[in-house]
Amino acid sequence: MNGQAYYWGFGYWWIFPLVMMFFCFLFMRGCRRRWSWGTGSFWGPGESAMDILDKRFARGEIDQQEYEERKRTLESDIPNPEPGS
Repeated sequence: MNGQAYYWGFGYWWIFPLVMMFFCFLFMRGCRRRWSWGTGSFWGPGESAMDILDKRFARGEIDQQEYEERKRTLESDIPNPEPGS
């Protein structure tokens, strides 16, 4: 009888590591989904460079000349997709 009492003395503590592993699995799965949805950012999709430039110009942080120079630079860096590809 003492052997049985010792064996059952652990109770349900064995469930705790299983539950923790399950939650870790769910967390990692959620992180992977977030990273694959956006631009690689954990917190979701980021703004494009053109969006940031437009906002800076709207707030008055840059003047029109600088805005147009940077816009030309950004547009020249964007590859144009070929038709049919």
